[in-house]
Amino acid sequence: MAQRFRLSESGLIDRSETLPFTFEGRRYEGHPGDSLASALLANGVHFVARSFKYHRPRGIFAAGAEEPNALVQLGEDARTEPNLRATQIELYRDLTANSQHCWPSLDFDIGGVNDRLARFFPAGFYYKTFMWPASMWMKYEAVIRQAAGLGTAPSAPDPDSYDKTFAHADLLVVGGGPAGLMAALTAARTGARVVLAEQEPLLGGWLLSSAGLEIEGQPALDWVAAAEAELQTFPGVTLLKRTQCFGVYDHNFFTLNQRVTDHLPLARRDPSLPRQRLWKLRAKQAVFATGAIERPLVFRDNDRPGIMLAGAAQTYVRRYAVKPGERAVVFTNNDGGYAAALALQEAGTKVAAVVDLRETPEGPLTARAQAAGLDIFAGHAVIGTEGGKRISGCRIAPLDESGKRVFGGGTPLDCDLLISSGGWSPTVHLFAQAKGKLIWDEAQACFVPGEAARPDQRVVGAANGAFDLTSGLAQGQAAGQAAAADAGFKVKGRKKAALAKITGSDAAGFLPARFLYLVPSDRPLGQGGKHFVDLQNDVTASDLELALREGYGSIEHVKRYTTTGMGTDQGKTGNVNAIGVVAERLGRPLPDVGVTTFRLPYTPVTFGIFAGRDVDELLDPVRTTPMQAWHKGNGAVFEDVGQWKRPWYFPKAGEDMQAAVQRECKAVRASLGLLDASTLGKIDIQGPDAAVFLNRIYSNAWSKLAVGRCRYGLMLKEDGMVMDDGVTARLGERHYLMSTTTGNAAAVLAHLEEWLQTEWPTLKVYLTSVTEQWATLQLAGPNARKLLGRFTDLDLSPEAFGFMEVKNAEVMGIPARIFRISFTGELSYEINVPASYGHAVWEAFMRDGETYGITPFGTETMHVLRAEKGFIIVGQETDGSVTPLDLGLEGLCSKTKDFVGKRSLARPDMERSDRKQLVGLETDDPAEVLPEGAQLTETIPGTPRPVSPVAMAGHVTSSYMSPNLGRSLALALIKGGRDRLGQRLYAPLADGRTIVCKVVSPVFYDPEGERMRA
Repeated sequence: MAQRFRLSESGLIDRSETLPFTFEGRRYEGHPGDSLASALLANGVHFVARSFKYHRPRGIFAAGAEEPNALVQLGEDARTEPNLRATQIELYRDLTANSQHCWPSLDFDIGGVNDRLARFFPAGFYYKTFMWPASMWMKYEAVIRQAAGLGTAPSAPDPDSYDKTFAHADLLVVGGGPAGLMAALTAARTGARVVLAEQEPLLGGWLLSSAGLEIEGQPALDWVAAAEAELQTFPGVTLLKRTQCFGVYDHNFFTLNQRVTDHLPLARRDPSLPRQRLWKLRAKQAVFATGAIERPLVFRDNDRPGIMLAGAAQTYVRRYAVKPGERAVVFTNNDGGYAAALALQEAGTKVAAVVDLRETPEGPLTARAQAAGLDIFAGHAVIGTEGGKRISGCRIAPLDESGKRVFGGGTPLDCDLLISSGGWSPTVHLFAQAKGKLIWDEAQACFVPGEAARPDQRVVGAANGAFDLTSGLAQGQAAGQAAAADAGFKVKGRKKAALAKITGSDAAGFLPARFLYLVPSDRPLGQGGKHFVDLQNDVTASDLELALREGYGSIEHVKRYTTTGMGTDQGKTGNVNAIGVVAERLGRPLPDVGVTTFRLPYTPVTFGIFAGRDVDELLDPVRTTPMQAWHKGNGAVFEDVGQWKRPWYFPKAGEDMQAAVQRECKAVRASLGLLDASTLGKIDIQGPDAAVFLNRIYSNAWSKLAVGRCRYGLMLKEDGMVMDDGVTARLGERHYLMSTTTGNAAAVLAHLEEWLQTEWPTLKVYLTSVTEQWATLQLAGPNARKLLGRFTDLDLSPEAFGFMEVKNAEVMGIPARIFRISFTGELSYEINVPASYGHAVWEAFMRDGETYGITPFGTETMHVLRAEKGFIIVGQETDGSVTPLDLGLEGLCSKTKDFVGKRSLARPDMERSDRKQLVGLETDDPAEVLPEGAQLTETIPGTPRPVSPVAMAGHVTSSYMSPNLGRSLALALIKGGRDRLGQRLYAPLADGRTIVCKVVSPVFYDPEGERMRA
């Protein structure tokens, strides 16, 4: 019978629609409003997973984020996702999930042998195992890697999208339970901007799992609906359901994970919406209304499927209309267990016994339980369980006078469900992340928030130890008023706190507990079995005791040695119990032992939200020059250079890249070309010590550079390797403009600032990036002077405007800086105009330049032209291991002044004759183009007396077909290259061919530089 454990009435599910889903290859049914866990329980499925270390059968234990057992693999193929809690997965049509960490199947897991070999796997065994013999380590490692990990990561690219957004709020309220709702309502009524984040799809918190509660004279859930409706009327309020606040950072900065569409079936997901969204939120004030997590009681074999928390059982009955078992035993040390027992009885479950650790149970529900005919065993404990893939029974025994031991062999009880309640622990994870201090509340046996690290953060409700509904509502209201006032909003009057009334069988849900973490001690009994303290990490009480015997007295050391409270769990259900075990064994008060550190994220989050939409074309911000529209309109093909879109080449109809580049190269050499060089880095340098600063940063001298002159500079790192190069112009006595390579602009500016701020703070120098303030147009070719002369009154004659000079002028009536520098080897001018005029000047040059056959050219053509001249590109001819000497630029390294990297250049290794040096290469076949990156050898592999492996003489850094030379050319870094001129080298290729080439000078065209100085 489908859903045979589904109750016919009650609950917050929608019975009008049935949702088919698959778990472990079997088809089941559920309803909208179900979680995967509740739907499985409705179908009678308790056994859903295997434990991490021992591969023991595990079942659904909780009902929310604290679930330690029911971790599943959700989805298939590219959308599969491991380690999701079945309790937090909203059921949707055709959902597919599987168990994980088992092989070959959940029912029969080979790894289950670990449970029988448990004595060989104590806490910390991995620190001591596989150490000998060391020669076998690689075999050990293969086995360990095979066994490690949970679930399977998808191998295909993620087909979904993820968003990131930033927000500011006057108040962030984390938690949509009664205390959080009251805080949000109170602040919203003052006009404050409020963000309310709730991890569940419904607001209400514990009220969703309760019955018979009234707030302000109306049923509790009606009050929740009214509060939500009112919040939605305020324009400054943002309600974020399905949103987990998982991290708290300095200065009230919070990170939240919003599940936008992943709760919907694929057919209903809007492709324009992301699957999840990362919120980066800065709030003036914060209120943590995060509730509390129920603690389990610890007893022998307390991990079998069919054992769960009392509050979880109540949730499945009240919220999901599921009967989690036919015959139940309730084990408790507080009245909360009675609330669950009564809820189970109302659902038709036979409650075999309520086992209460208290000698004299006292509380508002004890009398109701007795009146309902429940058998109560006061002063008793569950001492062990029986069963395999589902609990079949337990044994109970009376406690002795100490309250921590039992006497007698115990009484057996049959059951298929055992629920336990050891009290409640406030959910203080976010408060602790914010560096708030925790204090031990002896009366309620839990850690509660103490002193907050910040005055603008408050904790309310159960998270603050206020376990009754009226107190929680009052704290929420007070916190909302105070937060609004501190954020600068006037609170108009003070409304009387909301009153809560209990009319049914549920107390406020969170009830104080008599603290007892372990019943009974496993030593005197000698009955075997395991007493699990941390279910997710398979940590037992004996593991904790072993850690203490090994000398780990600090709770943080115990945590790391045993792994209790680590990983995705962060001690949600087991932390306090573990601390209690350590405290008792050490004979110290529990608060003296302290607490472990709660680390973010509070619950696991997918990697996708951290990347967000920063993938593919949005990986980096896209930067374009003022001439971008013209380039696109004229068919430019773009390449990414850093964050910039640069025209690569401009193909005409029927041209491929090679044809277009060959045409552009010829046009520049023969007449005139126009290049958009706006992307080159430009750093404005001013101050009385600017020349001194440049002298130290660059390897060549700068103090005597005249105003109006330019100089090529070489910048080194501390290790003496080339970092960047470029032309810097002196615009005034204390004013310079430095150009850098496009992709290196930010790194160079950071390098300059680091030296100024940390090494030379006394220098009066001021740096400003002005890359985007100027559009740069480079006219290159024999007719460059003629065209530019049409647009300016400046005397452009060689005598008046020489090579490596800069002048201020007007171009088309626009203020401009004109640099006579060249990276192509031709007569060239770089014209800088304010960016807003760049497009207009470009179009004017192209229009009037038709007389000279002007041709726009891109970066690939620029690369060919500069390679013909032997000019380097940092990052192509350099790779972080190349010095100026290697490039033949030792003349740019001053012998008389100090500069960054100079000491490193003095190392003997820098002057070795066999270092790789920059040379040119000509292939024996002029039509063959060497592949860039090709390795070069002195012998042909396979010829007589081959060297094995074949020694590499160097590699090709740049390689092109030059239409101006009528042949291919290449630049390369070759060991002792300058002494090899005329020698033959060989480039063996992957396809089996070998290209023969000759070492030549790296300057192939116009070696005297007459054309660029014309």
